[in-house]
Amino acid sequence: MSILKDKLAKKVPELRDHYRKLVKENASLKLSEVTLETLYGGLRGVKGLICDTSSVPPDKGLLVRGIPIGELAERLPEEIWYLLLLGELPGKEELADLQQDWAARAKVPGYVLHVLEAMPADSHPMAMFSTAVLVMEKESVFRARYDRGMKKDDYWDAAFEDAANLLARLPEIGAWIYRRRFDKGAPIPADSTLDWGASFARMTGLPDPNGELSKLMRLYFTLHCDHEGGNVSAFTAHTVGSALSDLYYALSAGLDGLAGPLHGLANQECLGWILETNKKFGGAPSEEQLAKYAQETLDAGRVVPGYGHAVLRITDPRFMALHAFGARYCPEDPAYLTMARIF
Repeated sequence: MSILKDKLAKKVPELRDHYRKLVKENASLKLSEVTLETLYGGLRGVKGLICDTSSVPPDKGLLVRGIPIGELAERLPEEIWYLLLLGELPGKEELADLQQDWAARAKVPGYVLHVLEAMPADSHPMAMFSTAVLVMEKESVFRARYDRGMKKDDYWDAAFEDAANLLARLPEIGAWIYRRRFDKGAPIPADSTLDWGASFARMTGLPDPNGELSKLMRLYFTLHCDHEGGNVSAFTAHTVGSALSDLYYALSAGLDGLAGPLHGLANQECLGWILETNKKFGGAPSEEQLAKYAQETLDAGRVVPGYGHAVLRITDPRFMALHAFGARYCPEDPAYLTMARIF
């Protein structure tokens, strides 16, 4: 048993007692008021579930276990996973043990790649990603043990196994989708000596002579580790999981929600707008050109993607971390320049 799982096993009984007591002592506490307008407005602002892994105060941005995400920007994604589960960061021994555990789980079944190869190469990467996760459902430890009569007290153990297996395998799947989508050739196997983000960067096949791509992937994965439980993807995954559908079903469903333009696709649309703007001007436009172009965009009834947030009333700290990365490693890149100028 890994160090992480062993510690979690000891923590589970404490958590059960804590939540039983919490509910017993606060059973009648009202958390939200729901009106007809609220229902038609998509339940915005309604407290619909418990999330203790992260919170997003409008005036602070993402807090992971109470820690501002900006303070975690230099941490590895593996460390964040440990933090999410236990509420504490791992030491060197715990981190090494976790990385070894994931390396032992990392091999993706061959049939998953066969299914992806059967899909049209121009399929959207999110459709391919969701499909790959769902295809692996036959590997679910939770479903296999449930079918054998698993006790409720053991649900967490089986769910942990599914989560660990998925996290270990997702980098290889994501990298292969990239290579398939952009005709980069055969899959590149994982390197068990590398951390999660660096291994993904290597498997894309993109050049990384100075390790800057690896640093970017680590940062990107860390910044997107969690974001409360009320967003479309997280809420969808929780809803599917509440039926005791295993994690493969739940994650695939969550990814389907993430693919929408009012959720994860907004990132793609924002980058697309920047690239299209640079194409229009033959490079990064000046601030004056950008101001005029942005106004023309708004006057035409369209939006400039990337502005506005359903919760935050400050600049997203995740954006600021990526902004700082760009300023350090690619300050003259046209895409970075356009982003910085319009910001």
